Amino acid sequence: MTAQPAPRLTRLLEALLGAGTDLDPRAVLRRLVDGAAELTGAGGAALVVTDPRDGGLAGIRTPGPEPAPGTAPLLRVPVHVRDEEIGELRLTGRPGAGPFTVGDEQLLRVLATQAGISIGNARLYETARQRERWIEGAAAVTTALLTEEGTDDALTTVAERARLLADASAGVILHPTAEGGMEIVTASTPDDPDGMVGATIEPGSPVLEQLLGGEPVFIDDSATDPRMTTHVRHRFGPSMMLPLQASGRLIGTLALPRRRGGRPYTDVERLLATQFASQAALALVLAAARRGRERLAVYEDRDRIARDLHDLVVQRLFATGMMLESTRRRPGAREVDDILGRAVDELRSTVQDVRTTILALQQPPAEPPTGLRGRVLRETAAAAARLGAAPSTHFRGAVDTRVPDRVGDRLLTALRDALAGASARPGVSRVEVTVETPATSPEGREGVRLRVAADGEGGERGGTTVTWWAPL
Repeated sequence: MTAQPAPRLTRLLEALLGAGTDLDPRAVLRRLVDGAAELTGAGGAALVVTDPRDGGLAGIRTPGPEPAPGTAPLLRVPVHVRDEEIGELRLTGRPGAGPFTVGDEQLLRVLATQAGISIGNARLYETARQRERWIEGAAAVTTALLTEEGTDDALTTVAERARLLADASAGVILHPTAEGGMEIVTASTPDDPDGMVGATIEPGSPVLEQLLGGEPVFIDDSATDPRMTTHVRHRFGPSMMLPLQASGRLIGTLALPRRRGGRPYTDVERLLATQFASQAALALVLAAARRGRERLAVYEDRDRIARDLHDLVVQRLFATGMMLESTRRRPGAREVDDILGRAVDELRSTVQDVRTTILALQQPPAEPPTGLRGRVLRETAAAAARLGAAPSTHFRGAVDTRVPDRVGDRLLTALRDALAGASARPGVSRVEVTVETPATSPEGREGVRLRVAADGEGGERGGTTVTWWAPL
C-alpha cells in the first residue's frame, strides 16, 4: 500500500524545506534522492547527471537494490536546469507494493524540479567562486609583476598562477620566433617538464594563425588534434591557448593544457581564462615599461655623477696639482720639495681613481662587466671585504682595446692570486693595482704589465709588490 496523501505531502514539504536550507549541493541532492525512495516506497532511487560540468554531483543513489543489468528503471523523470536537460531522477521497483502510480510520478517530478534548482544554484555559486578566484589571481599577478625585477620571473609568475587557477597540468608561455613560429620559453608544471621548454609551433600552423590574429584556441584533445604540432602534445588532453595581447600587439601565448582524459574546460572557465590572459598581458607590458624607466633613471643618474666628477672634481684636482707643481719650481721652496712631491703624486693618483670611477659608471647596471677594465674593477671591488678597503686601481693605456681576451684572462688570474696573497698578510692597509699597456719587457717586447703593491707592518719595509707581465 502506498502512503496516505496527507502524511506523504507533509513529508514531501519537509524534504523540500530541508533541501532549501542546506548549503551543500551534494547534501541537498542526497536528501532529495532519499526522499524520493522513502515517499514512493521504491526499492531504490538514483540521480544520474550526464552533463560533465556537474561531474561532482553525479551518481547519487540510495542503498536500495540496483535494477538488473540491461533493464530500465521502472520510473524516471528528467532533471532540467532552466531549459537544459542535465540528467534524470530514477526509481527502481518496490517489491510487493505494485506499480508506481501517477501520483508517484508527479511527486518525483516535484523532486526532480527541486534537484534542477539545486544544481542550478550550485552552478551559480561555483561560477561566482571561480570568478572571485580568477579576479584575485589576476590582481596578485599584476602586483607581483610590478614589483619583480626579471622578465623570466614575470613569465613564470603568470604561468604558475594561471595553471593553479585553471586546474591545469601545465602553465606554458610561448613567444614568437624570428621565423614566424612560436616557442615555449617558460613551463610551470608539477610533473616532469622535460623537453617542454624549446618546443616550437612551426610557421603556417592553423593554431598559430588564430593566435597571431588575436583569437583564443580551445582544444578538446591535444594528443589527437591535427592542428597541434609540438612534440610534447601527446602528454595532454583538453587545452586552452590564449593570446597575450596588449594595445593590439601580440607579445606571447598562454597555454593551459590538462592531462589526457582530463575534464574539458567549461564555457565559464574559457571566458575567465581569456580575461586573465588579457590582464596578464597588460601587466607584462606595464612591468617591462617600469623596468625600462628604472634602467633609464639609473643611466641618467650615472651620467650625471660622471659629469659632475669630471667637470668639478677632476678639474679642481688637476688645477691644485698644477699649483703645487709650480710651487715646487719657485726659488726657496727646496725645504718643502719632498712634501710637495708626495702631494703631487697623491693628486695624480686621485685623479686616476676618479677617472676610473667615471669609466666604471659607464658600465650597464645589472650586467656583468665588459672589457678588461671593467673585469679588473670587479675583482678589486670583490676583494675589498677581505682587505678592509677597496684597492686603488689605475689604468695606463688603452687596456680594453689592446689586450686580447686570452691575455686578459691570464691577467685576471694573476690579479686574484696577488689580492688573495695581500689579504692573507697582517697589517695591510692599502693596496694599489696598476694595469699598464704597452709595457716594454727588458728584451724590448711590448706587452701588458700588472703591478699589485701592498703596504704592511713596518711601513714601506713591510710592504710587498707583485709584478706580472705578458706579451701582446
